[in-house]
Amino acid sequence: MLLDLTQYLWIVWLVFVLVCVIIELLTLEFTFLMIAAGALIGGLGANLLGLPWWAQIALAAIIAAALLFTIRPLLLKRLTKGADPAKSNVDALYGMRARVTADVTDLGGYARLANGETWTARVAPEYEHLTLTEGTRVVVTRVDGATVEVAPEERTDPA
Repeated sequence: MLLDLTQYLWIVWLVFVLVCVIIELLTLEFTFLMIAAGALIGGLGANLLGLPWWAQIALAAIIAAALLFTIRPLLLKRLTKGADPAKSNVDALYGMRARVTADVTDLGGYARLANGETWTARVAPEYEHLTLTEGTRVVVTRVDGATVEVAPEERTDPA
């Protein structure tokens, strides 16, 4: 007596949907949610209608692809609609003005940023032979770990 495994395919579909939902909860990108919905609607739905296994897989793939390319972009757009446009953390440091508090060379020094923080600083590579003396106004060009790379501030004097 041989066991027909296709009669238990609905369990496979449910486990696959559950795994996709768990992965989605970890990634929050709506990709695995669309795959889970395609598997649930296409795969399990086709199984309940009595379609063969290859038709179940094909229908699940078609529905998942349709959801990925239609619903997912709309959800992502809706999700980021009210996002705060202000930069934060390290991204906020790029272009920030600073003042040199201890001479800055290509080896090191210190600069106080406009937000009040004092960072170790070094001169940006394009100014590597320049020594920025205490009190010089500079601009952050790059963040490398706990060190900022700075360049002299370009002043535009009104004529």
